[in-house]
Amino acid sequence: MPEKLPISIQVCDELAQQFIKIISISNKLEAQFNFQTMTANWYSDEDSIWFVRLHIETPQTFLTQKKRQAHQAVHTYSDDAFGYFDAAVKEQVLICYIAITDTELTMLNQQTKLVEGLLYVKLEKLLQLIANDLKLSSF
Repeated sequence: MPEKLPISIQVCDELAQQFIKIISISNKLEAQFNFQTMTANWYSDEDSIWFVRLHIETPQTFLTQKKRQAHQAVHTYSDDAFGYFDAAVKEQVLICYIAITDTELTMLNQQTKLVEGLLYVKLEKLLQLIANDLKLSSF
């Protein structure tokens, strides 16, 4: 069984259907962010590795997830991103939801070539905020 990467990116089904290349883009970004965080020494202590699960959502699925997690101790990073720690597993897992806003969806529908750049900026910003919260190095 292959080992889990510390950072994983999941795209909701609606976005995957709407933007054909978004899965391959998210796979590329997943590899890139895992490499960048490795070189920033996020994983030097093998007994204390953080796993970050990033979920990219539509505005509607984002709100649904936020309502589902109302019982959790949720940390709001911005209007379009929140996260919580998964207490159900023994590993240190941070689950985050990021919305592609209605305005961003309109822009991406007009120019699909912007998907990769937009995802990179949103995810990189969130990962930097997470690094700051968890006292990890910036990358």
